[in-house]
Amino acid sequence: MDLLAAIGWPVLDRLRLGPLAISPHGIGIAAGYLAGSWWMLREGRKRGMAEDHIGSILVWALLGAIVGARVFYVIGHFSEFDGFVDMLAVWRGGISLIGGIVGAMAVAYPVMRRHGYRFLQVMDSAALGLAFGIALGRVGDLIIGDHIGKPTSFFLGFRYSGGNLAGYTCLGDGVGQQCTTTLADGSQQMIFYGDVVHQTALYDLFIAGFLFLFLFWLNRRPRREGVLIMAFAIWYGAGRVITDLLRVDKTWFGLTGSQWTAIGAIVLSLYTLWRYARKPGPGPGVTAAAANEEPTTAFTPPPEPKG
Repeated sequence: MDLLAAIGWPVLDRLRLGPLAISPHGIGIAAGYLAGSWWMLREGRKRGMAEDHIGSILVWALLGAIVGARVFYVIGHFSEFDGFVDMLAVWRGGISLIGGIVGAMAVAYPVMRRHGYRFLQVMDSAALGLAFGIALGRVGDLIIGDHIGKPTSFFLGFRYSGGNLAGYTCLGDGVGQQCTTTLADGSQQMIFYGDVVHQTALYDLFIAGFLFLFLFWLNRRPRREGVLIMAFAIWYGAGRVITDLLRVDKTWFGLTGSQWTAIGAIVLSLYTLWRYARKPGPGPGVTAAAANEEPTTAFTPPPEPKG
């Protein structure tokens, strides 16, 4: 393959500021979560949620995302850990985006209910932020060379141009550099300087970016409650099923854990939309104030009695 047909850059696993070494991956995750939170604040106000309640939900969702992301990764790569302490060492890398989303929803759900909000009301408020946050967060993955996949001749393939790849042991320098990792089945994958492989984080950035634009368009008019988050689940879930086929990862019955989870979300969302189609109705949807970009409070007091 003509190397000019691919794209590539030297990966950067750490940003070094004197004695400090900061991971671009962590910066990308933090930036994505903050940006997604801003979108949820914006959309939540339209749907009758109070800002302090949204803030509380986001804090608990963050805790759930951290735990869920690590737990899902550990379950999927259980045989690769030496013990419980090793499983807790999240700073060494190893998290699952799908697991983070599931964990965030699970931990934040009791907070939603305590404040009197409906699950789909909150999740519709989060849909745009999820898509935007994922797209922004993937920039950190690209910088450190994470989520690289199988060899390819695709024009958007990633040409390894040096640096320490995430999850690999890299030796040498320049054109002689090579990186090795041990796969779940015990075999080894080697990548040499100049090799071209799928960069699934780049594909995921495109998937989430175009999803954000679609949801932004869909959100221009009031929709039945749940439509936004189900559109997110179907679009992003289908994208993950496809991109995970290009990864080198552990599988169960031919699919990764993220693929099975995504398929479950797709089926549930399609079934719910089918039920909506059979029983059409306006649903709770977005409040009238949403169309005018006017925030509302979480609770509206009853009118004063007459007479």
